[in-house]
Order: sequence, then C-alpha cells, then structure tokens
Amino acid sequence: MSDPNTRRLRPVLRPLPGVALPYHPRSFMLAGLVLLAGLGLAVATLLTGEFTISPAEIWQTLLGASDDGVSILVVVGLRLPRIVACILVGAALGLSGAIFQGLARNPLASPDIIGFTAGAATGVLVLMLVEGAAFTMSLSLGAILGGFGTALLVYLLALRRGVHGQRLILVGIGVGAMLSAFNAYLITRAELEAAQAARIWMYGSFNGIGWAQVQPLALWCLVLVPLALLLSPRLKLLEMGDEIASSLGLPGNRAKVQLILVSIGLAAAAISAGGPIGFIALAAPQLAQRLARSPGIDLLASASMGAVLLLAADLVAQRLMAPFQIPVGLVTGALGGAYLLYLLGREWRKTE
Repeated sequence: MSDPNTRRLRPVLRPLPGVALPYHPRSFMLAGLVLLAGLGLAVATLLTGEFTISPAEIWQTLLGASDDGVSILVVVGLRLPRIVACILVGAALGLSGAIFQGLARNPLASPDIIGFTAGAATGVLVLMLVEGAAFTMSLSLGAILGGFGTALLVYLLALRRGVHGQRLILVGIGVGAMLSAFNAYLITRAELEAAQAARIWMYGSFNGIGWAQVQPLALWCLVLVPLALLLSPRLKLLEMGDEIASSLGLPGNRAKVQLILVSIGLAAAAISAGGPIGFIALAAPQLAQRLARSPGIDLLASASMGAVLLLAADLVAQRLMAPFQIPVGLVTGALGGAYLLYLLGREWRKTE
C-alpha cells in the first residue's frame, strides 16, 4: 500500500526535477485575498498620519500631476518607500521562514529563532559601529556575509550523520544567544550617537527609510524571490522525508544547501533594510498554511502573508502612539511572543 502522504502530494511529484510551481489551488486564492488586504493597508498608510492628504491629492501625486512640494515629499519621499520596504521585507521574511520550516519540518524553525537573524545583525553592526558605514549597499553585503557565516557555523556544528531539524534548531538557538550577546557588547563599546542609532535599528524600524535603502533591498529580492519559488518543488519533496525524496531522484543534500542559501540571503536582505524584525518569519508560513489548508508549507502564500503582516504591524507602530512612532519590531515582538507561547502549548498538548 502506498504512503497516504505520497498519494496526497502525487500531483506535486510529477514536475521533477522541479521547474513548474506546484502550489495548492487554494494558495492562489489566499494570496489574492491577502494582497487585497495589503492594498487596503497601503492606502490607509498613505491617507493617515500627522500630515493629512486627500485621496485626490495622493492620486495626483502618484501620477506625477501634483505641484505641491509638501505632498510630493510626504507621499513619494516618506510614505511610499516605507510601504514598499514593508512589502519587500515582509515577503522576504515570510519566504525565509517558510523554507526553514519546510526543511526542518518544525513550526518553530525560523531565522530569528535559530540564530541566523542575529548573525546577519552582527554583520551590519560591525559595519555600522566599527567601519562607520551608512545604510547603503555595503550594509546589505554585511548582513549577507554575517548570515551566511552564521549558517555555515550552525551547519557544521549540527552536522552529524546528516543535518536534522531538531539538532539544527537547538544548535541555532545556542549560536544565536552568543551572537546576541556579542551584538550587545558592540553597542556598549560604540560612541553615544552611533550606539543610539544601532540600538534603534536593533529593535527593527522603518522610521526614516527612503529610496536609498529600498533600492538594494529590491535588487536582492528581484534575484532571490524568483529563485526561491523555482526551488519550491524540491522543498515539497524534502518535506516528505529524505528517504522519499532520494527514492524519487532528488539529491537531498544539494537541494538543502540551495534552499538554505536562498533563505539566508532573503533574511539578510530584509534585515539590512528593516533591522532584525521578529515574528514575521515564524508566523507567516503557519498562518498561510492554515488559511490555505495546503498539505505543506506554501511559499507563495507565505510571502503574501508576511508582506501583509508587516504592513499591518507598521501601521500600528506609526499610529498607536501618534505623533510618536515606535519601532515596528516592538509590535511584531509582542505578537510573536504570544504566538510562540501558543505554538509551544500546542506542541505540548500533541506530545501528551
């Protein structure tokens, strides 16, 4: 008798070696609904704020037909790059978390839980505080190098008769704790002004973000997001187990390395622009899977869910204590803590 999981995912197995995009039909519907919600959040972000602009004026400004310099500054210079950054960062984090959870087959696996976020933040902080770099492409490269270096360290420490999900998570938590302590040390040794900027960045914030920070993020996403979607069939096979994937002709170790590299790149690119924002990579894949009722982790729905979650959290961060703006990482961190307790309680009830 064939494995029921294999029968359920039989349509997914046909496109091997994996060029087609094997998404569950409901994931397209969910992605469309989520994007509509994101559009509503983007409109709300444009319309509200300390400086009120009418919908007609916003529309004229977006079309380039407005002569009002203040409206152009507020809409095009301040609010629009923030919206684009939220969408790109949220989608990148959602994809990164989905890949990690699919590989580890564990809902607790995400780059912020297993240390890769802390490693990417280390790369950025070294450039900010030691080299004095500004928020340019160099910080993106620092985040990429820090994330990849941490991933290599965790992979080598967890490498024992193959990398397994539970071992990878435990090793990653330990490495992440040490890197977080090192990051705090870097901040304490920096000059006052630089330390304050670094501490605000460590909370995760889009305050003051502009097109100069969005452009390198967009370039990384333009390369990594399509690559992640093209690797989705391999992730589907690996979710069923290494033995089944190998029996179907998939080189498991090479596919894992490819997926991990893409996931680290996505997380690092997001962190370089918005800081180490928590909760999104952890929750977006699980929420998308539950709403779409898909048989496994769905990358397309996870990216859409991550973008909308971050848009909603950033809108709350901007308007909750207006005219003061709090870092979006504080909002996502509070939500993430509650969600993590829910996941732990659910796993505990399963074990019992």
